Formats: sequence, C-alpha cells, structure tokens
Amino acid sequence: MTGAATIRPLEAADWAAVETIYREGIATGNATFEAEPPSWEQFDAGKLTIGRLVAVDELGSVIGWVAASPVSTREVYRGVIEHSVYVAAAAAGRGVGTRLLSAFIAAADDAGIWTIQSSIFPENIPSLVLHERAGFRTIGHRERIARMSYGPYAGRWRDTVLLERRAPVWLD
Repeated sequence: MTGAATIRPLEAADWAAVETIYREGIATGNATFEAEPPSWEQFDAGKLTIGRLVAVDELGSVIGWVAASPVSTREVYRGVIEHSVYVAAAAAGRGVGTRLLSAFIAAADDAGIWTIQSSIFPENIPSLVLHERAGFRTIGHRERIARMSYGPYAGRWRDTVLLERRAPVWLD
C-alpha cells in the first residue's frame, strides 16, 4: 500500500477479507480471546451497523476493519458500545488503524453514542497507543479476566486493559 486507505462501509462481500484479517489477529494471541472468527451470519447479527467500516487500499483490497456491539440490551445503555479494530499485518504501521478509528468515532458521535469502550490485552502496545491517541482513557486493569483456549497462551489466564472514550458533547 503506497497511497492512503479509503474508508467505506463494511459489506457482506468483504467478509472473506475481514475474516482473513481477523484470523491474523487471532494468530498473534494478543487480539482476542476467540479461537476462531465467527461466521458471517454471527458477525452480522452481533455487530451494529453504526461504524461498521473497512479500509481499502488503492487496489480495492480490504486492509482493515472496525465494528462494534452493544454492551447491553438494556435501554439505559443504548449509547454504550464496545468496538474492535483490526489491521492486516501487511498494512501495519501505515496509519490504517488511525483512519479506521477516526471514522468509527465520527460515525458513533453522529449516531448519538456516548461511550465507546474496548478491552485490550496489555501486551498489545500498538492498539493501546492507537486508542490513547484517539482520545480513549484507561479506566481499569482487569486481572485474570478470562483464560485463553488456544495458541501460545492456551490455558493461561489473561489480563485486559479497559479503555473508554466519552462523547465530547453530552446528549440530551
């Protein structure tokens, strides 16, 4: 990728590329507790349409994605979501994550979302830095929150860092 990434809505036709990038993240052992990506149907049903985006390079190849889920089905938490952002290994360090996260935040703000949160492994320094630069703050360190079922951490308890970004304008 030599040019800037274009950000656009994630479509069902993007799933093969999104799944590949998801698998790359899983393989690192520091992106998710999941051992396998969900099916397209599971992903589609579990993710909000708000801010469901992909980054594509100048050839039209998907090189990153971002999507969010509600944190609760309770009405009082309707403006609180948890997101994930993934960048293809070949596109790492090129600003793709920054572009995706910025577009995602703008879409969330436009939709009236007041809190965006993410739970990130403390070993995932690039993601922690990305989120800090985007205005997220650390609100907690969750010790031994879950046990890994795969990879180099299989059977080990893992910690996560809980981050959030609050909307800059309170919604009435």
